[in-house]
Amino acid sequence: MPQASSRPVSDRPSRTIQLGFHALAEPLRLEVIHILDTQELCVCDLCDRLNLSPSKLSFHLRALRQANLVVSRQEGRWVYYRLNRPQFQALMDYLAQFTSGDIAMGRVCS
Repeated sequence: MPQASSRPVSDRPSRTIQLGFHALAEPLRLEVIHILDTQELCVCDLCDRLNLSPSKLSFHLRALRQANLVVSRQEGRWVYYRLNRPQFQALMDYLAQFTSGDIAMGRVCS
């Protein structure tokens, strides 16, 4: 029977990791990420591309900001968003710990 891997696995993911996966679980937020993959955009352009009201988009952008998946900057009265690529790498690094190593067999229940 294989032994469990000795690699360290956190008991609980950090709050930022949890927020990241929560944010990625919403299809509309994935659309926002897809759009922002190649360019920074202002909220008005995102609203136009997604055919959303500013208030609905704001709700989803807040979740992406809290998860540190996007960053914003203000220029005059316009707010621009872009992806925070290092945070996506952090999510991939977290998942990578589950891609290798042996899994110990469970005990037989009586």
